[in-house]
Amino acid sequence: MASHRRLAAAGLGLERTGRATVLTAAAATAAAAMTAVPAAAAPAAPADPAAGARARVDRLFEEAEQATEAFNKAGERAAKLRDEVRLAQDAVARGQDRINTMRGVLGAFAGAQYRSGGLDPAVQLMLSDDPDAYLDQAATLNRLTERQTLRLGELRAEQRRLGQQRQEASRKLAELDALRSDVARHKRAVTAKLAAARRLLNAMPSDERAEFERASRSGGRAEGLPELPVPAAGGPVSGRAAAAVAAARSAVGRPYVWGATGPSGFDCSGLMVWSYRQAGVALPRTSQAQRHAGRQVPLSQARPGDLVTYRSDASHVGMYVGNGQVVHAPYPGARVRYDPVGMMPVSAVTRP
Repeated sequence: MASHRRLAAAGLGLERTGRATVLTAAAATAAAAMTAVPAAAAPAAPADPAAGARARVDRLFEEAEQATEAFNKAGERAAKLRDEVRLAQDAVARGQDRINTMRGVLGAFAGAQYRSGGLDPAVQLMLSDDPDAYLDQAATLNRLTERQTLRLGELRAEQRRLGQQRQEASRKLAELDALRSDVARHKRAVTAKLAAARRLLNAMPSDERAEFERASRSGGRAEGLPELPVPAAGGPVSGRAAAAVAAARSAVGRPYVWGATGPSGFDCSGLMVWSYRQAGVALPRTSQAQRHAGRQVPLSQARPGDLVTYRSDASHVGMYVGNGQVVHAPYPGARVRYDPVGMMPVSAVTRP
């Protein structure tokens, strides 16, 4: 502002010497005013490259975890499909055995008819030495023919059923092949993101890398998230939930291993699967499915053993253990640990 006032005063003094000089001074004043930085304006704070690198590493770890859950989901579906394909192939084999047996029976009956000569029944009756015996045989033959017709219809129905079973088995095999490709693709995505995060970490100065790793071990509430109140003490905890909490606590300190369900390493949903397995409860494999693996309750009513899923896509999960804390496997490079329940945006609280 002071420089602007000085330029304005100079312009007024020059007005006495002629119009052209005044215009020149005014132009200079305008140009100076447009380019000058006001004295009161604070200079922009320089960007913190270390903070940017840490944010990129965190984002890569989050994306790797999302890809891990997609890998788990595809792997779980592939395992179910393998069982379904095996059952479908067994059904096809049993159906083929039934058809072979039915064909054998019909073939034997046709052979017997052929060996009888295929004479007209009236001619056979005229040539028979014992017409009564022939009539009895003819009645039996009639019944056998009716049975043959029935079995032929059964054979045709069984052949249609076998064709449908073969189509279903082929469809499931094609779906399984596609899922295997999905599993491989998700695995490549996980490994690529983890490799990129590791490169960023290795490029950090040693003190900054040590600080990042200390933060990853100690945990803490994410920046910008509101403090969540500690849930009030609820009703009694079931024996199964208590056993699952004890198992989760025993895993503290073990490493995050993507795709793992313990006991030496875990990813986030794998820790929940393993912990509840120790309590005799089977949970779905992925955090998205675990969100719906029981009754959902408000966070204010959370009890130890409840599953807390995070982010809008439920791509992370931890187990509430009381006192406003969860036990979870955070991300690759960190170990199973305690963190505040409000460390990330909460998606749902589920009581298995």
